[in-house]
Amino acid sequence: MTSLVDIRYEEKEIALVTLNRPDAANALSTELLHCLVEGLDELKRDSNLRTVIITGAGEKAFCAGADLKERAGMNDDKVKETVKLIGDTITAVENLPVPVIAAINGSAFGGGLELALACDIRIASETAKVGLTETSLGIIPGAGGTQRLPRIVGMPTAKELIYTARRLDAKTAHALKIISHVYSPQHLLEEAKKMAKEIALNAPLALRAAKAAINQGAETDLKTGLQIENDCYQTTLKTLDRLEGLSAFKEKRKPVYRGQ
Repeated sequence: MTSLVDIRYEEKEIALVTLNRPDAANALSTELLHCLVEGLDELKRDSNLRTVIITGAGEKAFCAGADLKERAGMNDDKVKETVKLIGDTITAVENLPVPVIAAINGSAFGGGLELALACDIRIASETAKVGLTETSLGIIPGAGGTQRLPRIVGMPTAKELIYTARRLDAKTAHALKIISHVYSPQHLLEEAKKMAKEIALNAPLALRAAKAAINQGAETDLKTGLQIENDCYQTTLKTLDRLEGLSAFKEKRKPVYRGQ
């Protein structure tokens, strides 16, 4: 049986995670979510990992969000349980210790965009469309959208997008800083891998420390954030990679980082 979440390694440091339900627009069914949680747990334990790319199978959809056909057959308790599972899974993506790139290859609505918002960097195909469309279905974003989108685009814009349930094309999403780069469909994954390799050249423990400093510091005041940055910086001082970086700079060569 084909896995609903395909995880392959592009070289040993880069993991490509593909949501694999193209016939259902890669919607977040309960089974897919459990597969994704299992995969994320494995990635989190991989000390050699330097970056992750998340994308969707096929050319039409990155992720359509919750599987509404499946949800139609659920009672209220099961709906609550599934909504929590979606939210916890998306938070697990955000909590991966390494940088995560969302390669948005098609539509990303509702929970699909919420998944992308939990990634560190979002790039998209020219054909992609995104939106938090939940209010048009009588609900609200329930997997972090009301919290993560304002932190990215600002409160007024986030309110407008959520209240209107507006669907944005890639060009508009780029202008609003929801996505960082737009590429042709045939080049999207290639560009994602190119960015991942650029990230993976750098010291893995430093990448993890930088992500921790940014994410933790963003949730607090500047004074506390600076202390968090200092604490994370201190962890890099004890590493062999730091000494390798200094030696490589002095010797005018590329550093060889080992994550030590």
